[in-house]
Amino acid sequence: MQYDPIWDKIHEECGVLGIYDKTVEIPRYIYWGLFALQHRGQESGGMALTDGTDIHTYRGMGLISSVFEKGVPEEDGHIGIGHVRYSTTGSNNPRNIQPLAVYTAMGEIALAHNGNLTNTRLLREALEDSGATFQTTMDSEVIVNLIGRSKKKTFEERIIDSVKQIRGAYSLVLMTKEKMYGARDPYGFRPLCIGRTGTGGWVLASETCALDAIGAAFVRDVKPGEFIEIGENGLRSVIFAAADRKQVCSFEYIYFARPDSIIDGQDVYQARLNMGREMWNETRYDADLVISVPDSGTTAAIGYAMASGIPFNHGLIKNRYMGRTFIKPNQKQRELAVRMKLNVVKSVVGGKRIVMVDDSIVRGTTSGIICKLLREAGAKEVYMCVSAPPVKYSCFYGIDTSVRKELIAAGLNVEEIRKYIGVDKLHFISESGLARAMPEVPKENMCLACFNNDYPTDIPVTGEEGEKYALEGKC
Repeated sequence: MQYDPIWDKIHEECGVLGIYDKTVEIPRYIYWGLFALQHRGQESGGMALTDGTDIHTYRGMGLISSVFEKGVPEEDGHIGIGHVRYSTTGSNNPRNIQPLAVYTAMGEIALAHNGNLTNTRLLREALEDSGATFQTTMDSEVIVNLIGRSKKKTFEERIIDSVKQIRGAYSLVLMTKEKMYGARDPYGFRPLCIGRTGTGGWVLASETCALDAIGAAFVRDVKPGEFIEIGENGLRSVIFAAADRKQVCSFEYIYFARPDSIIDGQDVYQARLNMGREMWNETRYDADLVISVPDSGTTAAIGYAMASGIPFNHGLIKNRYMGRTFIKPNQKQRELAVRMKLNVVKSVVGGKRIVMVDDSIVRGTTSGIICKLLREAGAKEVYMCVSAPPVKYSCFYGIDTSVRKELIAAGLNVEEIRKYIGVDKLHFISESGLARAMPEVPKENMCLACFNNDYPTDIPVTGEEGEKYALEGKC
């Protein structure tokens, strides 16, 4: 099995975008918007566009700049959707690149999906038993099959009929050659927002930073269980399902989302600053310096420094030109790869008692190597603060977590983790502290299942088979 030592993180799966506008150059705007969402997926991407007669897809492996290195398409239609994807290990198959476009009895439809369904297996088996064939391993293809086989009379009714059958997490953007659609699951696990272009068009996007990138104004978030139709007559909304509680993924605020985005009313940057302040209130470490594991820990580290009065400085420098490096899983090569990715500023950390802030600890391997590098550079003591509670359970809603037995917090307590990674003190933010950091999203409206095993929906299978399922076929 290949192993990426820098990938000691939980990864988001996808970002989606759609634009309906008769006056702008749709392919270029989709490109700019996907560029802003690149942090949500770096392995593949693409767009679907219409010329008014057909839907054409343009897709490829790699970053959006690589996929369209020869330039964006020249379709002159008024609708386009786009997607960026971060696949799980072993599933980075070119066939799985989105958007997906299919022919149905009613015409072509294209789909881009962020999230993970929990009843994929049952639906796929039922579809195969009825004669359906599949070209990908994605649960997204199950959705387009359901739409294509629906007996409803309109595309709008077919989409609603289909999303009522799926379970789990999904934010969808779809298009025909005449209209654009969006849907968000009844729990609201994954973000999706609505914007207006300066020329009166409409935008659907995973995050508000994509709206900013194309000069669109934020209108509102798509509500959990809401279906959106955008066409010649403007926007129409239908609530197709309701859940007993909203369950926004807490990791959107901790790590996934760009800090300049606003999700369900909560400013992500302010949430991360508040996480740092809460960790200071929970620790009160006596230290000389606050540093971050860049870049995801930086905002929380600044918050810790602001609350404590301890100066913040850049003790670790990140090599921004290094992609994922797959190596054999032995300690020496892991350490060399981390050294390629991060380097310590000796003049900053030498002789100091350091508070190091990171967003999460998954396996613990990278944290241990970084601590070793800091000590080699002369750090006197290393105290680590983590702005997520211990990740103990797998996610079935669209996050790329390891099987549970590989999550360090599933088998070790905080003191045992501290010893394993070699820091002098270790603190994970409490669930209550995390909730206080996000005042616009009440705790009961956050999904914390990967921390506390409180899954808001049925999970597909229990035990190791179910955890393997969580690593297969995602978006």
